[in-house]
Amino acid sequence: MDETIINTTANDAELTYKETEEQSELEDLKIRTALQQKEIMNLKAECDQLKKENIQLKRTPLFVAVVVDIFENGEVYLRQQGNNQEYVTTVSDDLRHVLRPGVKVAVNNALSVVRTIDNSHDTRVRVMELEESPDVTFEQIGGLRDAIEEVREAVEYPLTRPEIFRKIGVEPPKGILLYGPPGTGKTLIAKAVAHEAHATFIRMSGSELVHKFIGEGAQLVRDLFSMAREQAPSIVFIDEIDAIGSTRMHDGTSGSAEVQRTLMQLLAEMDGFDNRGDVRIMAATNRVDMLDPALLRPGRFDRVMAVPLPDEKARFEIIRIHSSRMHLAADVSIEELTRMTDNTTGAELQAICREAGMHAVRREAEAVDMRDFTGAITKVKNKTVTTDIMFL
Repeated sequence: MDETIINTTANDAELTYKETEEQSELEDLKIRTALQQKEIMNLKAECDQLKKENIQLKRTPLFVAVVVDIFENGEVYLRQQGNNQEYVTTVSDDLRHVLRPGVKVAVNNALSVVRTIDNSHDTRVRVMELEESPDVTFEQIGGLRDAIEEVREAVEYPLTRPEIFRKIGVEPPKGILLYGPPGTGKTLIAKAVAHEAHATFIRMSGSELVHKFIGEGAQLVRDLFSMAREQAPSIVFIDEIDAIGSTRMHDGTSGSAEVQRTLMQLLAEMDGFDNRGDVRIMAATNRVDMLDPALLRPGRFDRVMAVPLPDEKARFEIIRIHSSRMHLAADVSIEELTRMTDNTTGAELQAICREAGMHAVRREAEAVDMRDFTGAITKVKNKTVTTDIMFL
């Protein structure tokens, strides 16, 4: 009897073990099946993508061109982008009614218009638009009161208070050029204008308009002002305008010719036949003596404003502004610092205040004292002198 019970228990244990083992194998099979199904889905997606790429590669390549003119017989005059090749071609009846000068089209190898392209602006132009205004205000700029008032009259007031100009019956200045040594606050004024004026602010550097491909710089200028007109009221600020606005002298190279083409397009946009509307232009340069006379004439830049080195009163304001959030010791005299920083720019004064704070941090002090400022002045001035010698 006992032997029968033992055998039965052993059989039950063996069956339980087999069931557990089979169940484990079943779970493994389910997991492997799920992994294989996932792999099949990934392979299908990859196969679909390869099919799309294969179809794309088999398609006839298309080129982008711009409609220059439309003739009465239905033919269109196109300029291909990239190489500036120009040609006359025919267009189907379905597309003829939507074409007009300036529209971008896709052209195949047979020089036939396939379809129109959204006349969107160059991506490089889109990123120049500031979605958020800088947090710089005119109160944060030390000195430069005359320059600030000139800029506000030429750029901000025509956009924010146009009724004043209409009441007097005078046309506001079309643009203003700021020139002066580096670090005197030209770009800072532009940032303050962007903050104060309720307008789209588009900032770009003159060097961004210099390209190696024929017509690319001019196209970028066209897109820039086209977007400015669409987003009006708007302010276009061109920093380092001397990169493309220097006096025209052809040295026989294609690069020089391309820079001149870009400059001529800029001149046409600033004072051409098309109305600029509520688009104000600001520009800044360190070398006004290099600029082309055509760029400086009234009608393009009605005001050419010098931004000089800050005088004693301006230096006092700049140091006070940049040290206002610093914990200063009792021996710090802003008047004395003003006298010690003769012939320094606003950017250098800001660097002096920052460097004085770093001196105090380095020695783990509770406040910034006069020794920190004295050491900072010596360091910044020596650095400036060394930099000037390097560029001589």
